[in-house]
Amino acid sequence: MIILKLGGSIITRKDKTKPTLNPANLERIAQEISVAKIKKLIIIHGAGSFGHPYAQKYGIGSVIKNDRELGRKKRGFALTQNSVKNLNHFVCHYLLKWGIPAITVPPSSFIKSNNKRIESANLEITEKYLEMGLVPVLHGDVVLDENEDIQMAVVSGDQIVTYLAEKLHPERIILGSDVDGIYNCDPNRHQEAQLLPVVKSMEDLEFLEGARTVDVTGGMAGKLGELLELARKGTPSEIINAGKKGVLLGALKGEKVKGTLITK
Repeated sequence: MIILKLGGSIITRKDKTKPTLNPANLERIAQEISVAKIKKLIIIHGAGSFGHPYAQKYGIGSVIKNDRELGRKKRGFALTQNSVKNLNHFVCHYLLKWGIPAITVPPSSFIKSNNKRIESANLEITEKYLEMGLVPVLHGDVVLDENEDIQMAVVSGDQIVTYLAEKLHPERIILGSDVDGIYNCDPNRHQEAQLLPVVKSMEDLEFLEGARTVDVTGGMAGKLGELLELARKGTPSEIINAGKKGVLLGALKGEKVKGTLITK
């Protein structure tokens, strides 16, 4: 089994303040997944511009100070959930177009968190879909939280990857991003930037520009923290550039492609 994470930055225009799809990338990615013919596959995608603006605007996950603020956050919770559901619809549309039996599994319907970390999830349906040869498609979402001070939280696709990997024990994890992997500095600003083929701890990223950039899911530091925790427990992952033609296909087929291995 393979868990494939598609970053929100690769399937949407994350730099936009309104939900904006990247249809060209979605079309090509769906085609490459189809050609790879993976027998057991779970796809998890980020929320990108469909989720982050709403979650940030309404402060989902922050402390609720009064009833008025609670009412506002409830609206934000609903708007965020509806928006990421729309993105998931588009993702599944392209997958189905290329013959992939994609089926939506919305995290808000079966996951609960505690202090913004997944506490419980009923994976029975997801496992049944896999047994039937269907492809469950999950996504970054908002969920109910056990902490009464916040009551609602954002659960990132990266956190879902970690949780599913611990429970379902996939053979491989591939993370499709909009960059070739992790660099020792920003390749867009420095010609001498070098791709790190292997990352084993946050200490390896001491000089990584943007590692502390924060969005509602914790930014790059949050994403790498999830992957390093996963590696510590025995499951390595591979970050590749799914924005480049053929790279995702090669990775799915087990070929050596340009990227960064996250391992212990």
